[in-house]
Amino acid sequence: MTDTSVTMAVKAHLRNQRPVVLAVSTNDALGAAAKNIGQLMNCRNIYFVPMRQDDPQNKPASLVADFSRIPQAVAAAMEGRQLQPVLL
Repeated sequence: MTDTSVTMAVKAHLRNQRPVVLAVSTNDALGAAAKNIGQLMNCRNIYFVPMRQDDPQNKPASLVADFSRIPQAVAAAMEGRQLQPVLL
């Protein structure tokens, strides 16, 4: 489905076997969205910016990307590897 310019760009990148880097920040990453994130982690050419729990006490299902590591995540993705660890 390509209903936005972003999803259309991602689809084109994946079709051309180019890396897509995702920076996940959501209050539901360890809840209902966990299955989708897990499936994406298993996909070819999709890479993640390392992430951590936002506030384990007050938001136990929340994850936020470490935005300071975007440049390293992009460089690693261009080499075809996932920056580790994915979960901090």
